[in-house]
Amino acid sequence: MKNFIYLSIIGLLFSACGSGGDDDPVAPVNTAPTVPVLASPTDNKLCLDNTVVFQWNQATDTEKDAVVYQIQVAKDNGFTQIVSTLDGTSSLTNTATLDKNTAYYWRVKATDAKGLASAYTATYKFYTAGVAVVNHLPFSPTIGLPAINSVINTATATLSWTASDVDTVDILTYDVYFGTTNPPTAKIGDNISALTVTTAVEPTKQYYWSVVVKDNKGGETIGQVWKFKTN
Repeated sequence: MKNFIYLSIIGLLFSACGSGGDDDPVAPVNTAPTVPVLASPTDNKLCLDNTVVFQWNQATDTEKDAVVYQIQVAKDNGFTQIVSTLDGTSSLTNTATLDKNTAYYWRVKATDAKGLASAYTATYKFYTAGVAVVNHLPFSPTIGLPAINSVINTATATLSWTASDVDTVDILTYDVYFGTTNPPTAKIGDNISALTVTTAVEPTKQYYWSVVVKDNKGGETIGQVWKFKTN
């Protein structure tokens, strides 16, 4: 009788150990495609024709999934004023007819067949030429530091940015606005030529800032509002 009980227990143990073969297989991991690379129009380009052909390089996908692309064209580098969007194209080119004498910004992202998307490319900017235009407005400024929505732990904040103009001989200056309201109204930089300005900040505050880019021919471009917090 005892031998029967021992054999029964051993049989149950072997049965339990053998049940692992029925586990569900692990689903394969899907990774996003690589970020495409913009080709044309190049950054800071002056396009003589307002019918613009956009081109970018192919993204790759580790799982060899089919990849489609989304291209966005906007009148601001924050992409709040999008004028053209093309979704779900497998082509590496797109053509759009745009306004003349206007600054534009464009970017592309890739999405695989399972719906997983890459990050957007870097943003490129270009200008469409006008009829007998002598001066082109500067491009919108690009944020440096502090990064958007970042948190700083110091008693001062050094604000930095970059800016450019398709008229490369133009001299650029900047007005900088800063404060705790959106949009900021206190001017802490007036016609400065530097690309940085330092200002005092208080702890546990939300701050907003923006830059106006001006050229020496009277043209100016108002940048978007950026923000950061203090500890």
